[in-house]
Amino acid sequence: MAGDSVISPQRSKDFGKQEHGCDHYKRRCKILAPCCNKIFPCRHCHNETSNSLSNPKDHHDLVRQDIKQVICSICNTQQEVTQVCSHCGVNMGEYFCDICKFYDDDITKGQFHCNDCGICRVGGRDKFFHCEKCGSCYRVDLRDNHFCVENSMKSYCPICFEIDATRMPAEYQFEVSILCNDCNSTSMVQFHVLGLKCRQCNSYNTRRITAPANH
Repeated sequence: MAGDSVISPQRSKDFGKQEHGCDHYKRRCKILAPCCNKIFPCRHCHNETSNSLSNPKDHHDLVRQDIKQVICSICNTQQEVTQVCSHCGVNMGEYFCDICKFYDDDITKGQFHCNDCGICRVGGRDKFFHCEKCGSCYRVDLRDNHFCVENSMKSYCPICFEIDATRMPAEYQFEVSILCNDCNSTSMVQFHVLGLKCRQCNSYNTRRITAPANH
């Protein structure tokens, strides 16, 4: 379904690269969230909005694999998930994963999809290995130097659930920058006194690297 009635000319695949997106990703498309049928720049934008609703019963996260439709930011065409816009021909993301429905124009992050983890990671495929016992990826320097816990990343931790369920007061509603010690990615997250969750791999093994002004 085209958003414009006028047929757009075919663009260079690099047209608009790094000029669109949100605070989380540079990309040339938006997503249609199937859970609430609303348009967002990315799933993190959706989650921040839905989890800040006044009624806790309305809080929910978007499952990335459930995304079926995207909207090109260049020509406003709604279409099925694909890398190249079916209408104007631009790359909607220089990096694209059709499993995670993930787009990113900033490929300096070294994105790659791990089939065993089932998600996209950053840092470069050659710098990580997947531990079959832990069920997670680690930096190659930890190949023979980490403590294995079987399916550690697939367990349901009551402490993590407590963090998710504990709402912070208004004076603590701000974002901080964190570095993940597991996947080595950086991200901006909502501050929480109990723990800071990595946006990339969902680990709480993170550390705060910057603070907002006046905090």
